[in-house]
Amino acid sequence: MISLMSYLLLLVMVLISVAFFTLLERKVLGYIHLRKGPNKVGLLGIFQPFSDVIKLFSKEVNFSHFMNFFMFLLVPLFSLWLMLVFWLNFLWTYNQLCVEYSMIFFLCVSSLGVYVILWGGWSSNSKYALLGAFRGLAQVISYEVSLAIILISMVFFSGSYGIFDIIDFQSEFWLMWGCVNLMGVWLVSAMAETNRSPFDLSEGESELVSGFNIEYGSYGFALLFMAEYGNIIFMSMISSLMFLGGLGVFCLNLLALMYLFLLVRGTLVRYRYDKLMSLAWSSILPFSILVLLLFLLLKLFFLLII
Repeated sequence: MISLMSYLLLLVMVLISVAFFTLLERKVLGYIHLRKGPNKVGLLGIFQPFSDVIKLFSKEVNFSHFMNFFMFLLVPLFSLWLMLVFWLNFLWTYNQLCVEYSMIFFLCVSSLGVYVILWGGWSSNSKYALLGAFRGLAQVISYEVSLAIILISMVFFSGSYGIFDIIDFQSEFWLMWGCVNLMGVWLVSAMAETNRSPFDLSEGESELVSGFNIEYGSYGFALLFMAEYGNIIFMSMISSLMFLGGLGVFCLNLLALMYLFLLVRGTLVRYRYDKLMSLAWSSILPFSILVLLLFLLLKLFFLLII
Protein backbone atom coordinates (compact mmCIF):
# COMPACT_ATOMS: atom_id res chain seq x y z
CA MET A 1 0.00 0.00 0.00
CA ILE A 2 2.88 2.38 0.81
CA SER A 3 4.46 1.60 -2.58
CA LEU A 4 1.18 2.26 -4.39
CA MET A 5 0.55 5.55 -2.56
CA SER A 6 4.14 6.66 -3.18
CA TYR A 7 3.84 5.92 -6.90
CA LEU A 8 0.50 7.72 -7.22
CA LEU A 9 1.94 10.75 -5.43
CA LEU A 10 4.94 10.63 -7.77
CA LEU A 11 2.65 10.61 -10.83
CA VAL A 12 0.80 13.68 -9.57
CA MET A 13 4.13 15.47 -9.05
CA VAL A 14 5.30 14.43 -12.55
CA LEU A 15 2.16 15.87 -14.17
CA ILE A 16 2.59 19.13 -12.25
CA SER A 17 6.25 19.20 -13.30
CA VAL A 18 5.21 18.75 -16.92
CA ALA A 19 2.86 21.75 -16.62
CA PHE A 20 5.56 24.04 -15.26
CA PHE A 21 8.19 22.65 -17.64
CA THR A 22 6.11 23.97 -20.54
CA LEU A 23 6.06 27.37 -18.84
CA LEU A 24 9.84 27.22 -18.35
CA GLU A 25 10.30 26.38 -22.02
CA ARG A 26 8.20 29.32 -23.17
CA LYS A 27 10.07 31.65 -20.80
CA VAL A 28 13.51 30.40 -21.94
CA LEU A 29 12.61 30.62 -25.64
CA GLY A 30 11.21 34.08 -25.02
CA TYR A 31 14.44 35.37 -23.50
CA ILE A 32 16.47 33.69 -26.26
CA HIS A 33 14.36 35.72 -28.74
CA LEU A 34 14.91 38.89 -26.66
CA ARG A 35 11.26 39.07 -25.58
CA LYS A 36 9.17 38.20 -22.56
CA GLY A 37 7.49 34.84 -22.21
CA PRO A 38 3.96 34.38 -20.79
CA ASN A 39 3.46 36.98 -18.05
CA LYS A 40 -0.25 37.85 -18.03
CA VAL A 41 -2.04 34.94 -16.30
CA GLY A 42 -1.19 35.23 -12.61
CA LEU A 43 2.04 36.56 -11.13
CA LEU A 44 4.74 36.37 -13.85
CA GLY A 45 2.52 33.98 -15.82
CA ILE A 46 2.63 31.28 -13.13
CA PHE A 47 -0.93 30.09 -13.93
CA GLN A 48 -0.41 29.97 -17.70
CA PRO A 49 -0.03 26.13 -17.85
CA PHE A 50 -3.38 25.64 -16.06
CA SER A 51 -5.02 28.12 -18.42
CA ASP A 52 -3.64 26.17 -21.39
CA VAL A 53 -4.95 22.89 -19.97
CA ILE A 54 -8.46 24.32 -19.49
CA LYS A 55 -8.41 25.74 -23.01
CA LEU A 56 -7.21 22.51 -24.64
CA PHE A 57 -9.56 20.15 -22.82
CA SER A 58 -12.58 22.39 -23.48
CA LYS A 59 -12.02 22.61 -27.25
CA GLU A 60 -14.14 20.70 -29.74
CA VAL A 61 -12.79 17.37 -31.06
CA ASN A 62 -13.01 16.96 -34.85
CA PHE A 63 -13.14 13.52 -36.46
CA SER A 64 -12.58 12.69 -40.12
CA HIS A 65 -14.92 10.30 -41.85
CA PHE A 66 -12.31 7.73 -42.88
CA MET A 67 -10.04 7.70 -39.82
CA ASN A 68 -9.65 4.64 -37.59
CA PHE A 69 -11.79 6.00 -34.78
CA PHE A 70 -10.88 3.77 -31.82
CA MET A 71 -7.13 3.74 -32.50
CA PHE A 72 -7.19 7.51 -33.02
CA LEU A 73 -8.71 7.92 -29.55
CA LEU A 74 -6.48 5.30 -27.94
CA VAL A 75 -3.05 6.59 -29.07
CA PRO A 76 -2.89 9.73 -26.82
CA LEU A 77 -3.93 7.66 -23.77
CA PHE A 78 -1.37 4.99 -24.66
CA SER A 79 1.40 7.59 -24.98
CA LEU A 80 0.56 9.08 -21.57
CA TRP A 81 0.42 5.61 -20.01
CA LEU A 82 3.88 4.75 -21.37
CA MET A 83 5.30 7.97 -19.94
CA LEU A 84 3.84 7.22 -16.50
CA VAL A 85 5.12 3.62 -16.57
CA PHE A 86 8.64 4.98 -17.17
CA TRP A 87 8.57 6.47 -13.67
CA LEU A 88 8.59 3.06 -12.01
CA ASN A 89 12.37 3.51 -12.35
CA PHE A 90 12.35 6.54 -10.06
CA LEU A 91 15.16 6.79 -7.49
CA TRP A 92 13.34 6.30 -4.17
CA THR A 93 15.19 7.18 -0.97
CA TYR A 94 13.54 4.40 1.05
CA ASN A 95 13.06 1.83 -1.75
CA GLN A 96 9.27 2.05 -1.92
CA LEU A 97 9.52 0.69 -5.46
CA CYS A 98 12.68 -0.99 -6.71
CA VAL A 99 12.85 -2.56 -10.19
CA GLU A 100 15.74 -5.01 -10.07
CA TYR A 101 16.49 -4.93 -13.81
CA SER A 102 15.58 -1.28 -14.26
CA MET A 103 17.78 -0.73 -17.34
CA ILE A 104 16.11 -3.63 -19.16
CA PHE A 105 12.71 -2.29 -18.10
CA PHE A 106 13.67 1.14 -19.47
CA LEU A 107 14.60 -0.32 -22.87
CA CYS A 108 11.40 -2.39 -23.05
CA VAL A 109 9.13 0.58 -22.34
CA SER A 110 11.03 2.99 -24.62
CA SER A 111 10.75 0.54 -27.53
CA LEU A 112 6.94 0.75 -27.27
CA GLY A 113 7.03 4.49 -27.99
CA VAL A 114 7.41 3.66 -31.69
CA TYR A 115 3.80 2.49 -31.80
CA VAL A 116 2.50 5.85 -30.59
CA ILE A 117 4.00 7.60 -33.62
CA LEU A 118 3.08 4.85 -36.08
CA TRP A 119 -0.52 4.31 -34.92
CA GLY A 120 -1.14 8.03 -34.46
CA GLY A 121 -0.04 8.82 -38.01
CA TRP A 122 -1.79 5.85 -39.62
CA SER A 123 -5.11 6.16 -37.80
CA SER A 124 -5.44 9.86 -38.72
CA ASN A 125 -5.90 8.99 -42.44
CA SER A 126 -3.84 12.01 -43.50
CA LYS A 127 -0.87 11.90 -45.86
CA TYR A 128 1.02 14.48 -43.78
CA ALA A 129 0.44 12.48 -40.60
CA LEU A 130 1.52 9.26 -42.32
CA LEU A 131 4.71 10.81 -43.70
CA GLY A 132 5.52 12.19 -40.26
CA ALA A 133 4.86 8.76 -38.74
CA PHE A 134 7.22 7.05 -41.21
CA ARG A 135 9.93 9.60 -40.49
CA GLY A 136 9.50 9.31 -36.74
CA LEU A 137 9.41 5.51 -36.92
CA ALA A 138 12.72 5.29 -38.80
CA GLN A 139 14.31 7.93 -36.56
CA VAL A 140 13.29 6.41 -33.23
CA ILE A 141 14.30 2.87 -34.27
CA SER A 142 17.68 4.11 -35.57
CA TYR A 143 18.64 6.03 -32.45
CA GLU A 144 17.22 3.43 -30.10
CA VAL A 145 19.91 1.00 -31.26
CA SER A 146 22.74 3.30 -30.20
CA LEU A 147 20.87 4.22 -27.01
CA ALA A 148 20.61 0.53 -26.06
CA ILE A 149 24.28 -0.15 -26.85
CA ILE A 150 25.42 2.79 -24.69
CA LEU A 151 23.17 1.56 -21.89
CA ILE A 152 24.62 -1.95 -22.14
CA SER A 153 28.12 -0.43 -22.05
CA MET A 154 27.30 1.27 -18.74
CA VAL A 155 25.88 -2.02 -17.44
CA PHE A 156 29.12 -3.83 -18.38
CA PHE A 157 31.20 -1.16 -16.69
CA SER A 158 29.18 -0.99 -13.46
CA GLY A 159 28.38 -4.71 -13.35
CA SER A 160 24.63 -4.43 -12.74
CA TYR A 161 21.30 -3.74 -14.46
CA GLY A 162 19.93 -1.95 -11.39
CA ILE A 163 19.91 1.83 -11.19
CA PHE A 164 20.90 1.79 -7.50
CA ASP A 165 24.02 -0.25 -8.27
CA ILE A 166 25.03 2.16 -11.05
CA ILE A 167 24.69 5.04 -8.57
CA ASP A 168 26.72 3.20 -5.94
CA PHE A 169 29.40 2.56 -8.57
CA GLN A 170 29.75 6.37 -8.94
CA SER A 171 29.97 7.09 -5.23
CA GLU A 172 33.52 8.44 -5.50
CA PHE A 173 33.87 9.30 -9.19
CA TRP A 174 31.19 10.50 -11.63
CA LEU A 175 31.27 8.61 -14.92
CA MET A 176 30.91 11.92 -16.75
CA TRP A 177 34.55 12.81 -16.03
CA GLY A 178 35.86 9.67 -17.70
CA CYS A 179 33.19 9.36 -20.42
CA VAL A 180 32.49 12.90 -21.64
CA ASN A 181 32.25 11.82 -25.28
CA LEU A 182 29.95 8.96 -24.38
CA MET A 183 27.69 11.29 -22.42
CA GLY A 184 27.52 13.66 -25.40
CA VAL A 185 26.51 10.84 -27.73
CA TRP A 186 23.94 9.63 -25.18
CA LEU A 187 22.35 13.09 -24.95
CA VAL A 188 22.20 13.40 -28.75
CA SER A 189 20.51 9.99 -28.95
CA ALA A 190 18.13 10.97 -26.14
CA MET A 191 17.08 14.12 -28.01
CA ALA A 192 16.43 12.07 -31.15
CA GLU A 193 14.56 9.44 -29.14
CA THR A 194 12.23 12.04 -27.62
CA ASN A 195 11.69 13.83 -30.99
CA ARG A 196 13.20 17.08 -29.77
CA SER A 197 15.01 19.79 -31.71
CA PRO A 198 17.12 19.60 -33.77
CA PHE A 199 15.81 16.06 -34.44
CA ASP A 200 12.06 16.75 -34.51
CA LEU A 201 11.65 15.55 -38.10
CA SER A 202 8.39 13.75 -37.30
CA GLU A 203 6.92 17.19 -36.47
CA GLY A 204 8.43 19.23 -39.30
CA GLU A 205 6.06 22.21 -39.60
CA SER A 206 7.72 23.54 -42.75
CA GLU A 207 7.00 20.48 -44.88
CA LEU A 208 4.54 18.28 -42.95
CA VAL A 209 2.26 20.96 -41.42
CA SER A 210 2.66 19.41 -37.95
CA GLY A 211 3.77 15.85 -38.58
CA PHE A 212 2.15 12.73 -37.17
CA ASN A 213 -0.09 14.68 -34.75
CA ILE A 214 -1.61 17.06 -37.32
CA GLU A 215 -5.17 15.70 -36.91
CA TYR A 216 -5.05 15.78 -33.10
CA GLY A 217 -6.63 18.63 -31.22
CA SER A 218 -8.22 19.24 -27.86
CA TYR A 219 -7.42 16.50 -25.31
CA GLY A 220 -5.50 14.32 -27.84
CA PHE A 221 -2.98 17.07 -28.56
CA ALA A 222 -2.65 17.84 -24.85
CA LEU A 223 -2.03 14.21 -23.86
CA LEU A 224 0.55 13.66 -26.63
CA PHE A 225 2.58 16.65 -25.53
CA MET A 226 2.21 15.89 -21.84
CA ALA A 227 3.75 12.51 -22.66
CA GLU A 228 6.54 14.13 -24.68
CA TYR A 229 7.52 16.56 -21.92
CA GLY A 230 7.25 13.82 -19.29
CA ASN A 231 9.65 11.72 -21.36
CA ILE A 232 12.10 14.63 -21.54
CA ILE A 233 12.06 14.96 -17.74
CA PHE A 234 12.56 11.21 -17.36
CA MET A 235 15.43 11.09 -19.88
CA SER A 236 17.08 13.96 -17.99
CA MET A 237 16.71 11.97 -14.77
CA ILE A 238 18.19 8.78 -16.28
CA SER A 239 21.07 10.77 -17.80
CA SER A 240 21.78 12.36 -14.43
CA LEU A 241 21.76 8.98 -12.66
CA MET A 242 24.01 7.34 -15.26
CA PHE A 243 26.66 10.03 -15.64
CA LEU A 244 26.31 12.51 -12.76
CA GLY A 245 26.19 10.23 -9.74
CA GLY A 246 22.52 10.62 -8.92
CA LEU A 247 22.87 11.71 -5.29
CA GLY A 248 23.80 14.94 -3.55
CA VAL A 249 23.08 17.55 -6.23
CA PHE A 250 20.60 15.34 -8.07
CA CYS A 251 17.92 18.04 -8.45
CA LEU A 252 20.42 20.58 -9.80
CA ASN A 253 21.78 18.07 -12.31
CA LEU A 254 18.24 17.20 -13.40
CA LEU A 255 17.31 20.87 -13.92
CA ALA A 256 20.55 21.52 -15.82
CA LEU A 257 19.85 18.67 -18.25
CA MET A 258 16.23 19.80 -18.70
CA TYR A 259 17.49 23.31 -19.44
CA LEU A 260 19.91 21.84 -21.99
CA PHE A 261 16.97 20.43 -23.98
CA LEU A 262 15.40 23.91 -24.05
CA LEU A 263 18.67 25.64 -24.93
CA VAL A 264 19.25 23.31 -27.87
CA ARG A 265 15.75 23.98 -29.19
CA GLY A 266 16.31 27.74 -29.02
CA THR A 267 19.71 27.75 -30.71
CA LEU A 268 19.98 24.94 -33.28
CA VAL A 269 18.10 24.57 -36.56
CA ARG A 270 16.36 21.36 -37.61
CA TYR A 271 18.56 18.67 -39.14
CA ARG A 272 18.02 17.53 -42.71
CA TYR A 273 16.53 14.04 -42.77
CA ASP A 274 19.30 12.28 -44.73
CA LYS A 275 21.91 13.81 -42.42
CA LEU A 276 19.88 12.71 -39.41
CA MET A 277 19.89 9.07 -40.54
CA SER A 278 23.54 9.25 -41.62
CA LEU A 279 24.50 10.55 -38.18
CA ALA A 280 22.72 7.59 -36.55
CA TRP A 281 24.16 4.78 -38.68
CA SER A 282 27.52 6.17 -39.86
CA SER A 283 28.75 8.01 -36.76
CA ILE A 284 26.90 7.26 -33.52
CA LEU A 285 26.39 3.51 -34.02
CA PRO A 286 30.09 2.67 -34.80
CA PHE A 287 31.17 4.83 -31.85
CA SER A 288 28.70 3.07 -29.54
CA ILE A 289 29.90 -0.39 -30.62
CA LEU A 290 33.52 0.68 -30.13
CA VAL A 291 32.76 1.91 -26.60
CA LEU A 292 30.91 -1.34 -25.81
CA LEU A 293 33.93 -3.43 -26.89
CA LEU A 294 36.29 -1.16 -24.94
CA PHE A 295 34.22 -1.44 -21.74
CA LEU A 296 33.99 -5.21 -22.19
CA LEU A 297 37.77 -5.48 -22.52
CA LEU A 298 38.27 -3.26 -19.46
CA LYS A 299 35.88 -5.41 -17.44
CA LEU A 300 37.69 -8.60 -18.45
CA PHE A 301 41.02 -6.99 -17.61
CA PHE A 302 39.87 -6.02 -14.13
CA LEU A 303 38.43 -9.49 -13.52
CA LEU A 304 41.73 -11.12 -14.52
CA ILE A 305 43.67 -8.80 -12.21
CA ILE A 306 41.38 -9.53 -9.26
